[in-house]
Amino acid sequence: MPHATASLTRRAGRFLRTSLFTQVLIALVLGVLVGRLWPQAGASLQPLGDGFVRLIKAMIAPLVFCVVVAGITKAGDLKAFGRIGVKALIWFEVATSIALVVGLLAGNVFAPGVGMHIDPASLDKGAVDAKTGGGQLPSAAQFVLESLPDSAVGAFAENSLLQVLVLACLVGAALLHLGQQKVPQILPVIEQAQDVVFTIVGFLMKLAPLAVLGATAHLVGEYGLGAMSTYGKLIAVCYGVALVFLLLLGFALKAVTGLSLWKFVRYTREELLLALGTGSSETVMPRMMQKLRAAGCRDDAVGLVLPTGYSFNLDGASIYLSIGTLFIAQAIGVDLSLGQQITVVLVLMLTSKGMAGVPGSAFLALSATASALGVIPAAAVALLLGVDRIMDSMRVATNLLGNCVAVFAVSRWEGALDRVTAKKVLNGELPAAAQPDRAAEQERAAEPATADAAKPREAAAGPGAASVTARDT
Repeated sequence: MPHATASLTRRAGRFLRTSLFTQVLIALVLGVLVGRLWPQAGASLQPLGDGFVRLIKAMIAPLVFCVVVAGITKAGDLKAFGRIGVKALIWFEVATSIALVVGLLAGNVFAPGVGMHIDPASLDKGAVDAKTGGGQLPSAAQFVLESLPDSAVGAFAENSLLQVLVLACLVGAALLHLGQQKVPQILPVIEQAQDVVFTIVGFLMKLAPLAVLGATAHLVGEYGLGAMSTYGKLIAVCYGVALVFLLLLGFALKAVTGLSLWKFVRYTREELLLALGTGSSETVMPRMMQKLRAAGCRDDAVGLVLPTGYSFNLDGASIYLSIGTLFIAQAIGVDLSLGQQITVVLVLMLTSKGMAGVPGSAFLALSATASALGVIPAAAVALLLGVDRIMDSMRVATNLLGNCVAVFAVSRWEGALDRVTAKKVLNGELPAAAQPDRAAEQERAAEPATADAAKPREAAAGPGAASVTARDT
């Protein structure tokens, strides 16, 4: 009996050491407890989460550059890459528009702000300015202009994904134009750099539980659980609409690719829990790129669609903005007409595209929408200050899954998806680790003599031995 107990303890310890999902889940629970029992200590743990996010962000730009350049060069067709980009933008626009409309419908049906009777004069406009740092969202022309790099080094230093994408497309196009005979060594170097970045990300992921503990403890310690009662209906409506939207995404994914969104969630549960715990989808972008490639999506599709979606496909943010606008109007007693609600959709379709990377972007988008309507005081946006951070989990999960579904859908649309591999990986029949990697391929290619030498031995051993060898592999 003691031996069985010791064996069970060892197995539990081994599982805890190897399962990132379990480690992050435990850290999440501990973060809530620390923040609830010792609020000041919990609030002071924020640097744990912020430091982890900074380290991961440092790897994103070089990784995106390497994946996109390698993807373009391997595909050997720049026109195909352009088609992927156009199809991705079409998917993004349709998805975010549906998210905005579904959010407005839910806001009208459930009316989360009705009955609050808030006087806008009692609200502090300066609180919104403090949250946004006095910034503003870029105009359409400015957004396009800022997507073009004025410095190759600056694009990486500022971690501007769109600028890095533009540089990667230029480099990939140049490599295709010059051909392998003129630049035979460039692509292997880029692929090796990509492997180095993935290895570094693997090291950093060991710190993920600490990051989740710090971020969760800070959230609960700083904001407490009181917002749950004050904004309970708004929170429930936003999370409920996000769930409905994810169900719609699941139906769309099944119809377009035949794949199951639930199986993908199970496949990426570690990354999703980490994104929820840190409140940032950027922390898992490298791992998501790796898992999407292992699940049958071609490199060029993953490298272009996923990073671009971080700027253009903010489904969760669109749901929050549409419901938040109606919540503010209802809370101060303003009844928005159908025409004004259509204006909300049109304004948010534009402003949501420039939100990525802008501090307090949700409040800037809400302020721009209020100004366009002309009937909602700008100070009323401050109503959402107390609940904004709690909405991060909804926005992060919906944005992240929306972008991953876009990768699968666009890959299928472009013929860049291996559905057989995808189904096997999502069903657990072919783990991601079982995918053949470049290092293994290079080793096999470098040792033809060894492989040939094995054939006589196999023949000498007889057909029975050959069948055993095949079965074991």
